[in-house]
Amino acid sequence: MPSVVKINVLTVPAEQREVLEKRFGARAGSVESSDGFEWFELLRPVEGTDQYLVYTRWRDEESFQAWMEGPMKAAHQGGGAEGGERPKPAASGSTLWSFEVVQQAGPKEQG
Repeated sequence: MPSVVKINVLTVPAEQREVLEKRFGARAGSVESSDGFEWFELLRPVEGTDQYLVYTRWRDEESFQAWMEGPMKAAHQGGGAEGGERPKPAASGSTLWSFEVVQQAGPKEQG
């Protein structure tokens, strides 16, 4: 069965970019231990767009859904660090794209 890829497209105003990247840095490790998780990348736009891409690859759709319903939900429902309000989202918009991996390749072994 092919892996599934989820790309969360986040529209991030320029003044919120640093905030978004810091938040992702602070959460590092929270997805890596999830069953079925295969890969994560946060992609910063270079030119022509204000949209970040959050790329995750999963063994199957079930693994992604289990993470969404468990650890991801819990992380996004947590209060602010000082027990105050939750911080305002850094992104002004979010769209989730779903793909199946049909072909993949890595670098050829040298020698």
